[in-house]
Amino acid sequence: MSIRTIFFIVITAILSLLSSCRQNQNNGSGDTQAWNLRAYTPEYARHFTIDSCAGASSVIITVTDPWQGAGKVSERLFVCRNGEQAPADFDGQVLQSPPRRVVAMSSTHIAMLEAIGADSTLAGAAGTAYINSERVRSRLDSISDIGYEGNVNYERLTALDPDLVLLYGINGSSSMVPRLKQLGIPYLYVGDYLEESPLGKAEWMVAVAEAMGCRARGDSAFAPIPQRYKDIATRAAAASTRPRVMLNAPYADAWMLPPEGSYAVQLINDAGGEYAGPRNNTNASAPVGSEEAYMLLDSSDKWINVGSIGSIDELRRLYPRLSETSPVAKGEVYNNTLRYTPGGGNDYYESGVVHPDIILRDLVKILHPELVNEDFVYYCRLPEK
Repeated sequence: MSIRTIFFIVITAILSLLSSCRQNQNNGSGDTQAWNLRAYTPEYARHFTIDSCAGASSVIITVTDPWQGAGKVSERLFVCRNGEQAPADFDGQVLQSPPRRVVAMSSTHIAMLEAIGADSTLAGAAGTAYINSERVRSRLDSISDIGYEGNVNYERLTALDPDLVLLYGINGSSSMVPRLKQLGIPYLYVGDYLEESPLGKAEWMVAVAEAMGCRARGDSAFAPIPQRYKDIATRAAAASTRPRVMLNAPYADAWMLPPEGSYAVQLINDAGGEYAGPRNNTNASAPVGSEEAYMLLDSSDKWINVGSIGSIDELRRLYPRLSETSPVAKGEVYNNTLRYTPGGGNDYYESGVVHPDIILRDLVKILHPELVNEDFVYYCRLPEK
């Protein structure tokens, strides 16, 4: 094959691609196959990608496995810019960017909007009493509480006339989806909670920023976090000991403990600790019997994430036998409940998602207090009473 022939084939392919994009931009014809240029490849998150087309300003945000057990399900949002239209065969959501009025179904979405400087667009939320952000709380009178998944006030939602709803699925598609489609309200699944990597959870702010039309701000907000996280982890790795850490608290007759690759265990490992739980290489938490859990706890140096328990005295009243274990006897019990709203919202699950470096620093302070001078932000040592 001659060089001239190869050159002709390459030029023809490029012109075909540009023509397809141009058709998409002008009249919505063409197909999604042309939208295969990766505009953003996450380094840590596994559940989203952002793609574009040569010569286009619009993008497609694809969310893979948007809920637990979703298998090979993908949800897509076409973010329209500069008058460009979605391909004729596009079967996902279409958003005219930038959205001016947004509804957030999780407080983590609010933290992401604040991190990228787009929280002023928040028009509605699920459970406004649980919002921790001081900036958002200062204007709660202009933010409508639309209720929770399964009990949404759709009249109130419709009256807000939102451009975009940020939602999530737990064990299946969000129950809001059929109604949102009926109302013609675009939505984006935000799958941060599915990520096991602490940095992967935070990286979802980039996807949200793309939808909000401010990707550069998302990139800028996320960019320094991995290095700060790694610097803290490096400091912890140099410690001379690795304290054993027990997680969670008993419920009924079982103690649910996460697998070794989970978010909580990764944080323990990166903070210079050793997870006390049994070997579990699956992707799901597993119940441990009371006798085994007692032995695991008694062999631990620290006990963290103890649910709603607020003091050592309360813990002893609820679980008298655990009073004899080493962490309880030594007062080495910590909870991620330092920042709570009067309504019961825990900031660990709000802003903590976009500040994994600060959560890690708190954990290093628990495990290696000599390495951290800063005060706790999300964690606290359980008081006696």
